[in-house]
Amino acid sequence: MKRKLFCLLLVLVLMLTFVVSCGQKDDKTKGKKVAMITDIGGINDESFNQSAWNGMLRLEKEGVEISFLESAKEADYKTNLDRKTEEKPDLIWGIGFMMADAVADASKAHKDQLYAIIDVGYPDGELPNAVGAMFHSEESSFLVGYIAGHMTKTDHVGFILGMEGDVMFRFQYGYLAGVAYAAKELGKEIKVDCVTINTFGDTAVGKATATKMYSDGADIVYHAAGQAGSGAITAAKELGKWVIGVDLDQSPLAPDNVLTSALKNVDQAVYGLSKKVFDGEQVGGKTFFFGLKDGGVGIPETSSKHVPKEILDKTKEVEKKIIDGTITCPITEEEFKAWKEKLG
Repeated sequence: MKRKLFCLLLVLVLMLTFVVSCGQKDDKTKGKKVAMITDIGGINDESFNQSAWNGMLRLEKEGVEISFLESAKEADYKTNLDRKTEEKPDLIWGIGFMMADAVADASKAHKDQLYAIIDVGYPDGELPNAVGAMFHSEESSFLVGYIAGHMTKTDHVGFILGMEGDVMFRFQYGYLAGVAYAAKELGKEIKVDCVTINTFGDTAVGKATATKMYSDGADIVYHAAGQAGSGAITAAKELGKWVIGVDLDQSPLAPDNVLTSALKNVDQAVYGLSKKVFDGEQVGGKTFFFGLKDGGVGIPETSSKHVPKEILDKTKEVEKKIIDGTITCPITEEEFKAWKEKLG
């Protein structure tokens, strides 16, 4: 009888502990509101806007009221920011470096509203009510470049860049360095075609560019072009070639053709920084970086479907070297040239 009573009391204590802990969790999110403004890629771009929204959905599960507005064109950024500012949420997210000026202007005009932005780092303290989230995309790009270098049969691969800019060059030069590192290991030259298509939304251009790369001899193409890059995935699917996705695990778009993806966990930044705000941390005027070390970037587990274990094991060793600083990943053309010269 005593044993049964003890067990009953134990169950009640555990239930009470669970209820109290849940209540504490809810207290921090109760009544909180977070809004999000997409860039022209849209919320279902199967890339970084969608990843950002996934982070918002995580917040919603914890009781946060979330909302979003899509931007069909650049002129919509200011209008959408103004509309959401009028609602006075606890935090407004701008997704993508193309919104840098609009978010900066909004933060100056509305000093009582807190803003955050993906892929932009403002100088410390310059905008007290704006927070930046940056990613070491060069690190995950290095990894997929390394895989491409080991997987190519034609010693010829491709890279499609959506638009030029400091943020986007991280993808390009990280990838080029990864390919070069693999080529050095294998003792051969690997050609890389690089094309900038000046769009994140035109899937037809992405498809046409990838198709030409494949016809020119590239057997693997990596895209960093947002929704436009889904056109490259379509081309790979139709031609039976390999393609490397970006931002999200894009293997569901073409399970037999997506070799791997360079993950950029925007959802992690949106969720994590929003939680810091709810916890009362002063994040305004700061920029936070996310990389391999903290899981901000990487490659998906689905890579094992097409990439041999031997190559994935080598990739894991390369990842460790990047994390401990043995390998530094270039982010500009100048850095890449110096890096490659040092590589020999």
